[in-house]
Amino acid sequence: MAVMKIDVDHVARIEGHGDIHLTVEDGVVTGCQMEVVESARLFEAMVVGRPFDEVPYIASRICGICSASHAVTDILAIERIFGVEVSDRTNALRELLLYGSFLQNHATHLFVFATPDFLGHKSVFPLASENRALYDGALALKALGNELCTKVGGRSIHPICAVVGGFTHEVGAEEYLKLADKMEAAMDFAEEAVDLIASFEVMDLQTEGDFLAMVAPEGYPVCGSDTARFVRAGYDFSAQDAEKEIEEYVIGHSAAFLARAARTGKPYMTSALSRINASWGQLGRRARYASARAGLRPPNLNPFMNNVAQAVELLDALDRCATICRRLAADEYEGGSAPVSFEVREGSGVGFTEAPRGALFHRITLDGKGRVRSANILTPTAQNIANMESDMAEVAQAFADAGRSSAAIKLEVEKLVRAYDPCLSCSVH
Repeated sequence: MAVMKIDVDHVARIEGHGDIHLTVEDGVVTGCQMEVVESARLFEAMVVGRPFDEVPYIASRICGICSASHAVTDILAIERIFGVEVSDRTNALRELLLYGSFLQNHATHLFVFATPDFLGHKSVFPLASENRALYDGALALKALGNELCTKVGGRSIHPICAVVGGFTHEVGAEEYLKLADKMEAAMDFAEEAVDLIASFEVMDLQTEGDFLAMVAPEGYPVCGSDTARFVRAGYDFSAQDAEKEIEEYVIGHSAAFLARAARTGKPYMTSALSRINASWGQLGRRARYASARAGLRPPNLNPFMNNVAQAVELLDALDRCATICRRLAADEYEGGSAPVSFEVREGSGVGFTEAPRGALFHRITLDGKGRVRSANILTPTAQNIANMESDMAEVAQAFADAGRSSAAIKLEVEKLVRAYDPCLSCSVH
């Protein structure tokens, strides 16, 4: 019997630590594991007994890239418990803050983590000499995301201005106009990035899993909607029922929780590609045209195309953020952003946002004094691992069928893992 074993200790160019283990026997993949080796982080236990207003600050420490997403998601959960209704202006600022983390994450993932795979490099650093314009443009996009989060949230990571009921601080109209100018100036580079990422050759992989994303009657939502959709199965559910609709489970070879759709038993992907599949028609005109030119239109079932989807979202985010900033400067949103008054009460609620990597759910239960009784966090990467493992096996089998070498299989599987843009540190509870 011919046995090929492929082991990757600590996959490079992803967030967090994970190992890949593949076994191919007589040309058949008999073992495929994505082993998450991160230790338990205990954020859910950490907040038990804490007052509600401390929880968003603690939750933001789960991730340095998605910190705004975790903070806002907790705030939404707490506001549901208290029955808080915020202004249109506050909702606009929250959207702006979340898009800041999209710019931070997508620029890092696409240019630092993924692109070297397709340009024949082991890291991003050779780009500095080979393609200085691409290197500088990528860093500028990341810096713009940092600036946006700083101006709206008070810091580039771990925001301090977003609180239950509103914001404690807001910049002036002149700052919003400067941000809008910078967003618009970056759009040409972002559009070129879509074309570049789309030019990379990827294998024709069709995932067997589903796609999960937030949806709304109008718009391309990242917050403000309570409705999630399993795109291939074709049904919606309320985020308040997430723990009923999404089944979490454990496996022996990974420290992370895995997930599957409770109704169908299928694994799924939640990601930029999921959002494109769910809401492509709601992209801004320039992003939609760039997406169509890149060959990215729903239904697209190839997880490698998540790279292109993120590039499209970069362009779309710049466009949306420029519009929001100009509307904020012109005072076109109803209401102010100062925190509204509310009464503390006991109850349970789920916050739901689209983090850069996909759907994010936080459930919080509070007692009558506003202290946390229990919490549960369902991150995008935890939801993605089961589907990622399934797709890894498909990639390995296709390459084995073609008689490819172990080195070729290893590289292609690593490309797939990076296309998922996992944050393995966030996947453990």
